[in-house]
Amino acid sequence: MAKEKENPNYKVIAENRRARYDYAIENDIECGIILEGSEVKSLRQNGGNIAESYAMVEDGELWLVNSYIAPYAQAKTFGHEEKRRRKLLVSRKELARLWNETQRKGMTLVPLVMYFNHRGLVKMKIGIAKGKKNHDKRATEAKRDWSRQKQRLLRHGE
Repeated sequence: MAKEKENPNYKVIAENRRARYDYAIENDIECGIILEGSEVKSLRQNGGNIAESYAMVEDGELWLVNSYIAPYAQAKTFGHEEKRRRKLLVSRKELARLWNETQRKGMTLVPLVMYFNHRGLVKMKIGIAKGKKNHDKRATEAKRDWSRQKQRLLRHGE
C-alpha cells in the first residue's frame, strides 16, 4: 500500500497502532499535555512510546498513565522520570463528558496518537473506547483482509 502524504500541520511522535485493533473507538478528543523541558527535547528525537499507556479521570483532572518518554542524553542532572504520570489539559466541559463516558460499563480512555501541532506544541488524541472481544478482532481482521484482496483484484483484473 502506498504511504500517505505527511500532513504539514503536525508531526507524529508516537502512535498507538494496537488501540484500533484492541478497542472500538467511539469518539476522540484532542488535548494538551504538561511536560518538562527534557521530555519535550527527548520527544523531538522520537523518544516516546504510548503503546501500553491509558488515560484516567481522577480528582477532577485527566491523567496519562504509564507512557514512556526516553531520558534526554544532554540533561543528566535535570532529567525526568521516564514513566511518570502526566497531566492532560482539556476544558471543564470536555472533562465532565469524559468522566461520564468512562462511568458507562466497559468504557475506557485510550491514547491514540501524540504529535507536535503546527505551533510546535505537544498534543495528544485520546479515544473513548470499548474493549473488543476476540471474535470482534477476528471480524475486523477478516474485513481488512477482504478489502486488501478486493484492491488486489481491481489492480490486476483477475
